[in-house]
Amino acid sequence: MRRLALLLLLCLCPLVASADLPFDTVFKGRGLFDRLVAQADQWKDLPIGERTAAVGQALVGTPYKGYTLEIDDHLEAPSVNFQGLDCWTFFEVSLAFARMLYNPREAWTPQMLLRYIQLDRYRHGTCDGTYTSRLHYLEEWVEDNERRRLVRDLTRELGGIRGPHSSGEMTLGWKNYRYMVHNPGLRDEIARMEARIAAQPFYYIPNSRVARIEPSLRSGDVISVCSKDGAGIATSHVGLAVRDESGVLRFMHASAPRNFGKVVLDARLSAYLVRYKSHVGIMVARPIR
Repeated sequence: MRRLALLLLLCLCPLVASADLPFDTVFKGRGLFDRLVAQADQWKDLPIGERTAAVGQALVGTPYKGYTLEIDDHLEAPSVNFQGLDCWTFFEVSLAFARMLYNPREAWTPQMLLRYIQLDRYRHGTCDGTYTSRLHYLEEWVEDNERRRLVRDLTRELGGIRGPHSSGEMTLGWKNYRYMVHNPGLRDEIARMEARIAAQPFYYIPNSRVARIEPSLRSGDVISVCSKDGAGIATSHVGLAVRDESGVLRFMHASAPRNFGKVVLDARLSAYLVRYKSHVGIMVARPIR
């Protein structure tokens, strides 16, 4: 039933923007994609979370590369870059690839993967060619994807508490974003978006509670790391939960160059969080289809 519902949702959100950009702009790294497809028969019958984690583990070692979604000066489009992943593109490519496996094998194509990326990455599952149709903040991604019954936000259920919310990274760092550099009007739009997000209630599970809720987490759960941001708290990093063969719940993520510089299966989640003083807790979203 969930498979049929997802395929129906995908049909209602056709890929509309990628055709306006060259294919080698919106899709890079065909060799790695083909290697994943060659392994995918062993994953396709797993539950969606385990399937997502299996794809993620196959991506371990992929180099870290930031800002790969900034692919044009003006036109926004769903894109994938297997040549380098950041923390967000790592988890969303793993999840989109896992969802693609609901389809017959002949549909395991770059074009189909882009459709699942669009379903996940954009507000209401549709890219309309504008930069602001993309979900830029993890807390908005969770809300939008939960509303469409793609994921379930477990944060409050697992003991999350309300905290002061902050959201302003893109306004402060607008020079790092190609679209905002070439379209000055976007800066006001993004600032309004950030203000709207910051005004929403924000819940997170504090570091001190993570060890005790680890038994309730599953492989493939999307773990958003929350950090101090001035007087508030903001999402700052993201990865996937993976329960290893010994039963330890570990954190798998694309780690920045100042650390590992690649996708890694890192330490136990609770141990990872206390490694960095700025981390205060997590949000948890579970893919359900």
